[in-house]
Parts: sequence; structure tokens; C-alpha cells
Amino acid sequence: MASTSAPVRIGVVGAGTIAQRGIVPHLSLPDVADRVRIQAICDPVPGRAQSVADAFGIPSAYTEYSDLLANDEVDAVTIASPIGLHHEQGKQALSAGKHLHVNKTLTTTTDEATELIDLAAASDLRIVASPGEVLRPQVQAVRKAIADGRIGIPTWAIAGAAFGTYHLDEPERQSGGSLADINPAWYFRVPGGGPLYDMTVYSLHGLTSVLGPAKRVTAFSGIAVPEREFKGERIVTEAHDNTGILIDFGSSLFALAYGTAAGGDNIWFSGRYFGTGGTIDGFALDGEPLDYPLKPLADEHGGGVAGAQATLPHVVGDHIGMDEAHVYEDVMQLVDWVREGKPSAVTAEHARHVIEIIESGLRAADIGQTQVLTTTFERPPLD
Repeated sequence: MASTSAPVRIGVVGAGTIAQRGIVPHLSLPDVADRVRIQAICDPVPGRAQSVADAFGIPSAYTEYSDLLANDEVDAVTIASPIGLHHEQGKQALSAGKHLHVNKTLTTTTDEATELIDLAAASDLRIVASPGEVLRPQVQAVRKAIADGRIGIPTWAIAGAAFGTYHLDEPERQSGGSLADINPAWYFRVPGGGPLYDMTVYSLHGLTSVLGPAKRVTAFSGIAVPEREFKGERIVTEAHDNTGILIDFGSSLFALAYGTAAGGDNIWFSGRYFGTGGTIDGFALDGEPLDYPLKPLADEHGGGVAGAQATLPHVVGDHIGMDEAHVYEDVMQLVDWVREGKPSAVTAEHARHVIEIIESGLRAADIGQTQVLTTTFERPPLD
């Protein structure tokens, strides 16, 4: 596909929390106007998309997704809808000739991800699938430290995330306005609900960015919290909310990935890596921070999570400190790919491999048999 100097015209699919607090504010800042423009937004709730369009000067607002896809002035879409809708909405976008960014997770099954990859290839379209943990210099610093032998022979790792109650307690859902009526029930339903698809996906992208493609998985999984409550409404938990997946990376190197109802054991989503000669915990080796070229920038912005966000390639100026900067980064990866022909390291193949780990882990827990993985992906070379 030829490069272009024109801004990529984006359609935002879903006007919920991630769009309103992250995607739309970032893409509406003046510093990206020469590269990307939000052309349209859609949401099935009457008035929601229009209210966002009015607030941010978006030309078109729709309640029907098909109307957005029919808009010839939309070049690409960013899908920010519930995870269980991603496959069908992604397929429709690609079939309509639109480039595609999908907020995590790309799909809920490996076969669905393969279908999107094949559709994009057949039409010379681009897919960027969040989360782009591979872009983080901290993740690459961990990978390099292990490759350089700084923890000796790597033996095992642990990474994951816990649900807690954050989707129920998100301040936007409690403060009135257009977000107040956005019900979080889908986070606990199938397909696409549960901490694995919503949160552990970050950890799995980080683990596989560091250790490479996995080979086998086995797991235990179930429902720990059988029901939730949101503003007086009872929500029955359908999706597993308490899972431990044991991952085999080959050469007797293993990892435990967890998606649990509560509790956690790592900093950020970066995990802990153990070897015969040392331990990497988060971004520190045996208690000493790992060094990497952008570490001074991370330190300038407070280190930790805030500093990690500030070191993403497109998170500069006013974008620093804004919510969901990592999602904005992934959208801009697609924008650069479309405009400049520069392939992103945030690939659909990587996303598919992570999805297979999740899907196969749940299957292993269900039938009690270790699952051999069939997908792989290419990591970018270390500097």
C-alpha cells in the first residue's frame, strides 16, 4: 500500500469509558491533527455518540455500526466495544475496506483471530491489536537482561492481574453524565468477560515479548465470586474469574499466568522472572533498577506506571499523564503504518498467540489435559 501524507480518518466504535476518557481526548489534541482525524463515532445507545461528537467536534455520529462503515470518509476504525463483539465488528470493518485497530483483546478464539488476519492480508489492510506491551522499553530491557545472562539460567516467571471491583467502581460510572448508564455487566459474562481477556492479556503480551512464543499450557480455572452488584442490579458471574495457567516455553522454562478475582504478585503487568543467578521484579534486577536509554525520561515522570507510559513513542507533550495513553499509542501505531507504510511491532499474530494461550488454558482446565499450542509470532530484534 502506498504511503500518504493525508491524515488517517478514524471511526471510533463504541462511545463508552475507554473511548471517552482515552481514545477520543488523545486523538482530538492539535498535535496529531496532521496525522489523524476522528471522522465518525458510533454507539448503540441513543444520544451517547452524538454527545461525544458534540463535545469534541466529530463530524458524524451514528447509532448503527453499518452507517459508520458506509461512510466513505472513514479510512480506519478503532474498536472500543465489549470484547465479545470484537471479532464480528472487526470482520465487518475489514470487509468494508477499513484498516483496523482493536482494543484488547482482538478476539476470544484463535480461529476468529486467524480469520481477521487472513481477511486483512487478502485486502492489503492493516491490523494493530492492543495491548502493545512489546513497545515498552522497560519490557525490552527485561528481555535484554535475560538474553545477556544477567539472571543466569532463567527458570520460571509469574505475571497476571486481578479483577477486584474496579469496573464496578470506575469513577466515570458513578459521577453522572453520559457514562453513568454504561453497565459493566459484560465484564462478567461470556464470551469475552473475565480477567484473562480483560487484564491478564497485558501480562501475557509482556511475558511472550520477553520469553518468546510458548509451546504448551495447562491450567486450573473456575468462578470464585458467583455474583456481583452494580447500582442495585444483581450480575451473575458467567465467565471464569479465577484462573492459573502454567505455560511451557521449552527448555524447562515455565511461567505462571494468573487472572484472578482478587490478589496480585507483580508490579504493573511486567511480571517477575527468576533465574539461577538473579531475579527481575518489575523493572528491577535484584533490587536495582534496570538501565535503558529512556530511563531518564521515565524517572522524570515519576517512574513506575506513570514513567512507563511516558516512554511510549507517541506519548509526548499533553498526552503525558492523560488516561489510557497506551491505547492511544496503539492507535497511532496503526496511523503510522497506514500513512508511512511502517509496519508496527504490535501485530495481530502476537495477539493471536496470546489468545491461544488463554483459550487453550481454559480448555485445559475444562478437560484436564495439557494443550499443545499451534501458533507463533516474530519478535522485533533487540537493539
